[in-house]
Amino acid sequence: MVRRGDGRTLPRRVRDRAVNRLSRRQALIRLAGAIAAAAPMVGGCRGGGGAGGAEATLWFSYGGKNREVLLSLIEQFHAEQREYRVVATYQGDYFEALAKLRTALAAGAAPTVTHVVGEVVPYLAEAGVLEPLDRFEGSQDLDLVPALAQSGGFLGGGARPLYALPFNRSTPIAYFNGTVLRELGLAPPRTWDELRAFARAATRRGQGGAVDQWGYECPVDWWFWVALAGQAGGTVVEEDGTATLGGEGGVKAIELWQTLVHQDRTMKPPPGRDYNAWQATNTDFLAGRAAMIWTSTAFLRYLEENAKFQVIAAPLPRDVRLAVPTGGTMFVMPRGGGDARATEAGFAFLRWMMQPAQANSWATRTGYMPVSRAGLADLERTGYYAAHPNDRVAIDQLAHAMPWPWATELFRIQREAVQPRLEDAVLTPRDARETLESARRAAREP
Repeated sequence: MVRRGDGRTLPRRVRDRAVNRLSRRQALIRLAGAIAAAAPMVGGCRGGGGAGGAEATLWFSYGGKNREVLLSLIEQFHAEQREYRVVATYQGDYFEALAKLRTALAAGAAPTVTHVVGEVVPYLAEAGVLEPLDRFEGSQDLDLVPALAQSGGFLGGGARPLYALPFNRSTPIAYFNGTVLRELGLAPPRTWDELRAFARAATRRGQGGAVDQWGYECPVDWWFWVALAGQAGGTVVEEDGTATLGGEGGVKAIELWQTLVHQDRTMKPPPGRDYNAWQATNTDFLAGRAAMIWTSTAFLRYLEENAKFQVIAAPLPRDVRLAVPTGGTMFVMPRGGGDARATEAGFAFLRWMMQPAQANSWATRTGYMPVSRAGLADLERTGYYAAHPNDRVAIDQLAHAMPWPWATELFRIQREAVQPRLEDAVLTPRDARETLESARRAAREP
């Protein structure tokens, strides 16, 4: 326990939440400072090549199966040609890797290639620390799925220089324990009302009222809140960067979670933050402690391969409309990530990864979405989606994908203004309107 200024004690969880908010803000400030310092330093001379030809460095953020798949693709790239080599280094989760990129930019030691969450791309691009990729030969003929690429993933993205190429791209989807669906005789919910009804029917309590199986589990996270706000008719960040946070749609999104947690008592908010909460959600699902979860399509293959029951994927339900954000990361090439030969090697690898065969190999082995339009057509034509209907869910949801604004403040709004307030609003619970008004004030801070 720690003391408040009025002499009362604060629980450790509240104190830790405040410390986490401070650390996020400090991280963003340091990132901005590092980028400002790095801008004059770009154009370094690292890179070149060794005995195997030109060499590019790649920083990546994967563990487990996804790491294995990526490294196998790099080995395939080396086997198919001898002119370029890629040296890949694991850098932790997305946010750990971004912090390391910040340090590397300041030190003039950035990698040739890395991948970053989509929401931070506009900030990095406008700060002048990313290589424009359209200067490379072959950048204009990649035939990418528009909603997953810079052109369609961001409002006005196609009118800007090309800074990012899609890599592990995803949408949130719903996963169901097929055994529970059959026992209840229910179909996956299509509306918020049906979501509540399913969660009530699937929640099972034992002696003393303890929950043995939750009807619904979802990380209390920005990405899923954006989906809910969109389904309720809201837009969280306008094209000019204004953080409206969905208006009434944003309020309804928080209130739905509050209802499921406190009134219906059918939703388990997983413990932990960021990807710890995501992993806790997956663990509960695989252990049979949650009948339905919302998480990324990225976990599709992992869940299918590790569940002792049939896993059934379904699109997210609607309120006034169907809506999902896209997620995952984009490949970028930081300026100063090597000499001309290194950047040539880096883009050669990226171009190779965008080709139908590699894009499909990555997607079908992980659960992420294929980013090549020709590759997607190949999967359709060969009957892949007929044989793997779970993979089809995220693809179909792209018809309802909400593009992100090309706003430099987008990532700060996510990490500093909204994310730190969501869990407190849902679990305490706090007034949803007051929560979002507080978030809007934080978003307006310089």
